[in-house]
Amino acid sequence: MSTLHNDIKKLIIDALNLEDLSIEDIDTDAPLFGEGLGLDSIDALELGLAIKKAYNVVIDADDSNTREHFASVANLASFISANKAE
Repeated sequence: MSTLHNDIKKLIIDALNLEDLSIEDIDTDAPLFGEGLGLDSIDALELGLAIKKAYNVVIDADDSNTREHFASVANLASFISANKAE
């Protein structure tokens, strides 16, 4: 799954124009929002669209688990793996 983790990190960097970061700068288990990577709600929308485009996975904003899916790279990887269209 570490390949998927790195792919998601690259997606975050590219989708959110975080050119000053590398995949090594993003901790797989660290929070993406708040005190972690410091992303905000606009970043979440952009990231959700990038995930949909890259993996054909839709993250429902009204789902009560959405915050948990976006909590870390590891959580996103688990969610994408479980919901990726074949």
